[in-house]
Amino acid sequence: MSIQYDVVIRGGSVIDGTGMTAREADIAIVGDRIVKVGTVEVLGREEIDASGLLVTPGFVDVHTHYDGQVSWESRLTPSSNHGVTTVVAGNCGVGFAPCRIDDREKLVKLMEGVEDVPEVVMTAGLPWNWETFPQYLDAIAARDLDIDIAFQVPHSALRVYVMGDRGAAREPANADDRAQMSKLVTEAVRAGAIGVSTSRLLAHRSADGTPIPSLDSATEELVALGRGLHEAGTGVFQIVPNYEAAPEGEVAIMRAIVEQSGRPLSFTLTQAPHSPDHWQRYIAEIEKANANGLSIRGQIFPRPVGMMFGLDLSFNPLSRRASWQKIAKLPLADKVAALRNPDFRAQILSEVDAQHPLPAVNIFLDRLDRMAALGDPPNYLPGETDLLGYRAAQAEQDLLPFAVDEMLKQEGNAVLYLPAANYSGNSISAARTMMDHPLCVIGLGDGGAHYGMVCDASYPTTILTHWARDVVESDRLPLEKAIAAITSEPAKLVGMHDRGLVAEGCIADINLIDADELRLHAPRVRYDLPAGGRRLTQGASGYRMTMKRGVVTYRDGEPTGALPGRVVRSGEFAAAA
Repeated sequence: MSIQYDVVIRGGSVIDGTGMTAREADIAIVGDRIVKVGTVEVLGREEIDASGLLVTPGFVDVHTHYDGQVSWESRLTPSSNHGVTTVVAGNCGVGFAPCRIDDREKLVKLMEGVEDVPEVVMTAGLPWNWETFPQYLDAIAARDLDIDIAFQVPHSALRVYVMGDRGAAREPANADDRAQMSKLVTEAVRAGAIGVSTSRLLAHRSADGTPIPSLDSATEELVALGRGLHEAGTGVFQIVPNYEAAPEGEVAIMRAIVEQSGRPLSFTLTQAPHSPDHWQRYIAEIEKANANGLSIRGQIFPRPVGMMFGLDLSFNPLSRRASWQKIAKLPLADKVAALRNPDFRAQILSEVDAQHPLPAVNIFLDRLDRMAALGDPPNYLPGETDLLGYRAAQAEQDLLPFAVDEMLKQEGNAVLYLPAANYSGNSISAARTMMDHPLCVIGLGDGGAHYGMVCDASYPTTILTHWARDVVESDRLPLEKAIAAITSEPAKLVGMHDRGLVAEGCIADINLIDADELRLHAPRVRYDLPAGGRRLTQGASGYRMTMKRGVVTYRDGEPTGALPGRVVRSGEFAAAA
């Protein structure tokens, strides 16, 4: 046989991302494109045997916060080692562009508070070789990456850029402010941004507890951002609603944005613990909106949105106590030794909790009885008998010392897990229902953020193990549907028509997976960020190969060193499909 193709992947069980049944097929690749799917009779310069393996498109995560990490690091883990080949950053209205020199500290403090990225990491890592959003895109485009990344314009950064201290202080935008923000959105999208994002969430605060600049923005200001998309003729709008408000009012704001912009909108949709029925009201409202021709989708998450606590993480049940501050910056082994010292242990257990400036931290830590040991393999769905409150009572021990003993396990590496959103009555049934709804799209991995509290970028592995394989059959998600939910569906949400499919003409982003051996590992702490900063990482077994643009980037979970990823810009996708 003569050589005609660069790569041929042979004999795998191809699940192409459309939701259709798996079929055995070969895949031929030339350059960064798939050119044939079926029986390939000609040799490739590289031949890859996929016998016995699933062959899927690369996964797409439309909700990440790699805005900072991408400026100092080439590998966008923990997304890229879970089969993800394309991410979208600039979500929740936070990011680092546009930004004037005098406002850099404001945006750093904002990212620290909202997304739990340590200030020292950003101070050491961000090169700040940009001011405008187009300059930011160009700066990141000059870097070598392991996956593709697209960006949205963050509203809070934009507001501070246009309004200065007035914007940071959440003063109302006047007509000139709104016109300038709208113009800058248009400029950014024409330069390659794929949309604009904002947040109305009360829990989103700067590191000192100050609410985010976008919080109180009037509907007319949000509509002005949407008009920027309308003027550009493309782009998507992403919003985090105010979960303290009525869903009907929040969707009314979304409708106004879509009506004026003519562009699709998506929003963060979870089952909130304080209003467990609101998600149903959100869905009822967006059904009405879509029936009226308005494109509004909910971004959902396929497991509890949970927080992790431990001796080497951002927070733990002792971290609001005075004696904790004496050991907080010590190496983990020294913290463990201190807490095993009877005198120090007695002292810290006798103290009273102070209040943290971020209200959400206090809310989480005050729910110690509802936490559970995460374990290895990680258990994201603890039952009532797994919770610390129940276990401490059964052991006839006080709750806090019982929790401290749990954290001291695994030489202090043990993690306490609090399932928060998407978890009501020890059930994740709401999330499972949302997964079947045609107006809901899976995302919310938050990669690049929450370095010491959350590690949710691993959710594609949860989809393929828990929901498509291990759960009881009545709740099981068909494998073909599961693959579509993390490939073509999120790609369509943001207008990326050239990926998320194993199809001729699409980008050659491909995973080879041993479905029987696929396993999610427990999160672990690594000190490899700028300035020695800490982050949670999470691996998996069973990903035999990941390919980005026709180049193998991971084999058996280990990076090959290849960096074929790049910044992808609006306007590229339709032409490439």
